[in-house]
Amino acid sequence: MSYDQLRHLADSWGLVAMGVMFVTFVGWTFRKGSARRLDEAANMIFKDGCDDQAR
Repeated sequence: MSYDQLRHLADSWGLVAMGVMFVTFVGWTFRKGSARRLDEAANMIFKDGCDDQAR
């Protein structure tokens, strides 16, 4: 496979694959029932700080 053929493949099917992956990741984030888990993940860094203040 020459460089030109590889470049054509990446420009066409590579772009399609990246677009499909992007839509999949965005859809996965906004799927039904994921809000609770995403909120827990967003606030996880503050969890240890709250426990230290309570002691």
